[in-house]
Amino acid sequence: MGANRPPSSCYLICLLCIFTSVFPFVQKSSFGTCSRSRNFREYDAPAALRIFAAKKKELITTPHSGRHFRPSHPAYRFSRWRLRRKRFMEGWYYRLTIPEKNVSFAFIISIEDAGNPKSNLKLACIQVVGPDDTYLVQADKDDTKFWASKSQQALGYPFSYKPNVVDDKERKKLTALDAEEWRNTIESGFQISPTSFLGRIQGHDGTKGGVLDGQGIPGFCEFDFSVDPVCGWGNARSTGGWLSHFSVFEPHWQVTMADGNATGRIIWQNKTYDFTNAKFYAEKNWGAALPSKWYWTQCNSFDGSRFQQLSVTAGGGVRGIPFGGKESLGMVCVHYNNAFYEATPWTGEMQWNVTTWGSWELKGKSIYGDRPFEAHVSYQVDPQKNPGLIFRAPTPDEGMVYFCRDTFEAATKLTLWELEWDRNQKQFVRKRGPPLIAGATSSQGGAEVGGGPWWDTWTATSKVSKPVLALLRFPLQVQSLPQRIFRRRQH
Repeated sequence: MGANRPPSSCYLICLLCIFTSVFPFVQKSSFGTCSRSRNFREYDAPAALRIFAAKKKELITTPHSGRHFRPSHPAYRFSRWRLRRKRFMEGWYYRLTIPEKNVSFAFIISIEDAGNPKSNLKLACIQVVGPDDTYLVQADKDDTKFWASKSQQALGYPFSYKPNVVDDKERKKLTALDAEEWRNTIESGFQISPTSFLGRIQGHDGTKGGVLDGQGIPGFCEFDFSVDPVCGWGNARSTGGWLSHFSVFEPHWQVTMADGNATGRIIWQNKTYDFTNAKFYAEKNWGAALPSKWYWTQCNSFDGSRFQQLSVTAGGGVRGIPFGGKESLGMVCVHYNNAFYEATPWTGEMQWNVTTWGSWELKGKSIYGDRPFEAHVSYQVDPQKNPGLIFRAPTPDEGMVYFCRDTFEAATKLTLWELEWDRNQKQFVRKRGPPLIAGATSSQGGAEVGGGPWWDTWTATSKVSKPVLALLRFPLQVQSLPQRIFRRRQH
C-alpha cells in the first residue's frame, strides 16, 4: 500500500497548478479578504455607513484589512451549516509610542471561535499594555456582540451600556456608531475604524487571575484618538506573500500600518496622556492559533530628525504547512522615506539569533525584490533590569492563556546597505560609500518571544520548501525578468 502512495511532491505540484490558475484573480483583489459566499451575507448598519463615508482622509489599505472570521453578531446573516466547526481566532495588535514621554501602549484584541456551537473556548477579549509593564484585560464569552467589517479594518465590542440606555433587540443589531453617540451610550467597550480609536476598558490587572470579570484587581483605561496613516505595507502587499490569500498556511500575519501618527488622549489608571503625532503601528493575525514558537520585533520611533519616517518590522516563527508539516521562516522589512525594503524567503534570505530573553540579532538580505539591500537589526535588554511582561495569547487547546513575553524598552540599532550587481563577481555586493541607514538607534524598540519551548538560544535561517518558494517567487520572477535579461547581455 505504502509503495503505491504518491509522494508529497505530487501533492505540491497539484497545489502549484491550482494556485497558478487562480493567481490572476488574487492579484485583482483590492483587499484580499475571503470571498463572499452565497450562504454568508452581511449588511452594515446605517451608523457604520455614515462613519466610513464621512472619512475625508485618504485611507491606506492593505490586503486582509477586513475580517476573516465569520461573526455571530445579529447584524450579519448567515446559514447555520456555514458555521466554523474548527478552531479559529483572529487578533489585532495596535501599538502607540509617545517618544517625548518614553511611553508606549499596546491594544491587543482577539475573537475566538465566533459562532462555533461546539467550542467552549469562545471569547472576545481586549488586553491593554501600559507604562512600566502594567497590564489590563477585559473579556466576555458572548461572541455575538463582536462586529467587524469585511472590507476594511473596523471592529468593536460593547461590554456594557450606560444605565440610561435600553439594550433591546434593535440595539443588539447595531455595529459602528457615530463617535459622539458611542461616547454617550457605551459604558465599557471599544470601537475601531481605520482612523479612529475609541475605548473604555473596565477590566482588571492582567498579571493575576483569569480574564473574565471579577477575576483580578480592577483597573481602568480610556482612549480616544485619531490616526493619520503614513504607510501600510509596501505597495499594498501581503506580509506573508500572495499565498496568504489561501488558508493552507497558518497562522497568517499582516501588517496593516507600518507607520502612522496618532493624536488624542489616553487615561491610564487615573493618569492622563495627551499626545500629538505619536508614532502608531498596526498588524493582525488569523488562523487556528498563533505559531507554536516565534519571535517579533518592531520600532518606528528612532532618534534624530533624519529618521522621522523610518519603521522596521521583523519576525519569525514555526508555522504549519500542508500535509502536516512545519517550517521555520522569518523576515526583516523596512519602510524608509517612502521606500520599502523587503527581506523575506521569497525575496532573499534571513537569519536570526534570539536568546531565551534579552537579545534579538537579525540579518536580512534581498536580491529578488524591487530594491536589493542588506540589513542588520539588533534589539537588546538587560534581563536582570527588564524581565519583560508575560501576557496572554490564543492557544489551540487551552484558549487565552499566558503564552508570550514582551517589552517596549529594547535598545534598538538598525543599519541598511543598498546592494548593486557586480559583473566581475557575478553577485550582489554593497554599494560603495556609507550605508543608506547608518546605525539608526532607539530606546523604544518592541521585542517579543512566544510559544516554545525556549530552552536555549534559537539560531536559524529562514527556510521554505522549494515548491512553495517557487510559487512565492513567481510574481517577482516575472517582474524582474527584464533586469535579469539585461545582466546576462552584459556578460
